[in-house]
Amino acid sequence: MRLLHTSDWHLGRSFHGVGMLEAQRGFVDQLVAFVVSAGVDVVLIAGDVYDRALPGLDVVKLLDEALVRITEAGARVVLTSGNHDSAIRLGFASRLLERGGVHLRTRIEDLDVPVVLPLDPERSVESGQSPDQEQPVDPEQPAKGVVAIYGIPYLEPRLVADGLGVENASHFDVTFEAVRRIRADVERRRALGPVHPVVLAHTFASGGVTSESERDLSIGGLGAVPLDLFKGFTYTALGHLHGRQELGHNVRYSGSPLAYSFSEANHRKGAWLLDIEPGGEAGGPGAVAVQEVTWQEHKALAVLRGQLGELLESPEHAWAESAYCQVTLTDTQRPTQAMEQVRSRFPDTLVLVFDPDDAGVRSKESYSRRLADARDDLEVCCGFLEHVRGREPGNAEVAALREALEAARVAEAEL
Repeated sequence: MRLLHTSDWHLGRSFHGVGMLEAQRGFVDQLVAFVVSAGVDVVLIAGDVYDRALPGLDVVKLLDEALVRITEAGARVVLTSGNHDSAIRLGFASRLLERGGVHLRTRIEDLDVPVVLPLDPERSVESGQSPDQEQPVDPEQPAKGVVAIYGIPYLEPRLVADGLGVENASHFDVTFEAVRRIRADVERRRALGPVHPVVLAHTFASGGVTSESERDLSIGGLGAVPLDLFKGFTYTALGHLHGRQELGHNVRYSGSPLAYSFSEANHRKGAWLLDIEPGGEAGGPGAVAVQEVTWQEHKALAVLRGQLGELLESPEHAWAESAYCQVTLTDTQRPTQAMEQVRSRFPDTLVLVFDPDDAGVRSKESYSRRLADARDDLEVCCGFLEHVRGREPGNAEVAALREALEAARVAEAEL
């Protein structure tokens, strides 16, 4: 069986004020084309399908189109909700959608109700049947075994602890209970024949590398859960972190399909392609073969730093002229109309930061000390302007300040 591990689509998200819906539509095109060309049987989406709990109509339409196109291409979809999703809204009509090959796992009641698919393509197994509905090994359990796909949605400890019967509302405790329920169901099914358990989980696992575009999960308890919670599963498809990474052969983050912060400028966005074959110990390195899949980027990201003149003239930055740019200027004095000048070469500059090379030297003289040495109100105002901008005011600015101060004195005298 061939599965594609994706997560963190964040449909509807913007990038520093730039709408990403067309870029996300381009990702969906790539995904569907890959499903067809690679013969993918199941697409996994490990949470954060949407970027917000109440997505716009055009965003909902994009997901609807994506699910229709994936299933029309011959693949099933199994998805969980993330911390950005509304689990209730995303899980609406789950039983109906399951008939069309889209399996939603957004409720804690469904933690131990897997999507069960046969490794033998000539057999069929009912998806999501509970243990008490199981029949004898033949014919419900194919001789070559089944893949049982479980979904752990994002579990906010304070909201789900009672429902899970957990006393301590922490990420570890609620995830431990979710995994315990899954393991118990796996063992019941193994009494009937071979089972390869695959788990989707939207969580922060220990050892993962974060990005600036992720929302912190630490509120409500310790954010990270230990990696060994997922030991023994054929594969654990993680969501939440936006960088594609391998925490273990069988435990991985697919990362987001698009970059959502400049901290992801060096990421290679993509997914993981899994091949599960009959035989091999579930959870062992031979049970699943994993390949890297890379998506073509919508637009390059450039993180540039230097003095304005060098950035505008150096040929080595030519590649960034068509990229989204984050620019840090190190000029001793802040250039006038800095953004306009930067955009004259890099029109898609979205973030401009000032970090003068001599900032450390200038900071040694405290602002309060400079105020104490000021001879009059004009020097106080000019000193403040220099302090916040990093350069002295020009003649026109000094004149405007002088005029404003004089007007203030006149107004005060007339009171």
